Amino acid sequence: MSALPPLAAIRTFLVACRAGSFTAAADELCVTHSAVSRQIQTLESWLGTSLFEKDGQRMVPSVHARAFAQELGGALDALTDIVQRYGKGSARQVLRISVPTTFGMRWLIPRLAAFRDAHPDAMVQVLTVTTQQQPSGGSCDVAIRRDDQVFNPQSAIRFLSDHHTVVASPSLLSRVPLDRLEDLARHTILETETRPRHWDDWFAAAKLDANRFTRRQRFDHFHVTFQGIVDDLGVGIGPVVTLSRDFASGRIVAPFGDIRVAPHDYYVVTPIGIQKTALHRKFEDWLAAAAAG
Repeated sequence: MSALPPLAAIRTFLVACRAGSFTAAADELCVTHSAVSRQIQTLESWLGTSLFEKDGQRMVPSVHARAFAQELGGALDALTDIVQRYGKGSARQVLRISVPTTFGMRWLIPRLAAFRDAHPDAMVQVLTVTTQQQPSGGSCDVAIRRDDQVFNPQSAIRFLSDHHTVVASPSLLSRVPLDRLEDLARHTILETETRPRHWDDWFAAAKLDANRFTRRQRFDHFHVTFQGIVDDLGVGIGPVVTLSRDFASGRIVAPFGDIRVAPHDYYVVTPIGIQKTALHRKFEDWLAAAAAG
């Protein structure tokens, strides 16, 4: 008997455990249901025990299988790290991160040096996208999306919650103060096409009639709106946590910070068909730590 079961069988088993069924594993691996079944049978024969059991029409992992998968996954992560450390110096780990442009520019990039310094042998590629783009395994290894942008992923882990409020530049407010809600009528309202409800929701939270505020200018994406805000074109609705470093530097202020639009959650998403690597999992852990800090 071989000292280890076939790697293909191990990989299929781990995917089937995580996905929860043979059918879901077949979809993720882009193979047939019978191909998954054969690999599982190979592993069960090698171990001399069953790993899956019937649940109606589905084959689902047993409690024994889930425990085995948890230990096996950790062992494979450790093996990956060893291979990467002792491989050729030219071999680099690559992690392609898909992220909405504003979140990438204002939150991720200012913090990414810490992840790079902790993993100097990794090559991190940041791919900015519009909020409507669905992440796919062909274009990225991991994606960051808001709760309203998570499209049927393989996995989605919440790591940050953000809320929105009125945002303006200090230089604009020094010329045209915003001391009272009624003062908004003296300003141009900067709107964003990809966030069409934000101003209406904020006006509702502030108990103001949106029709009173007629001076408006619209941009297609928020990173463009944000540039208009810092260049004194008007006031906008901005994400407080995403823009935290801009607030800290004094570049922008929130004159009515206690009046907020309902929060959005951000998720780190693994697209269908992507097998998580040790670097992938470390990035997930780093995101959670960076958001908590």
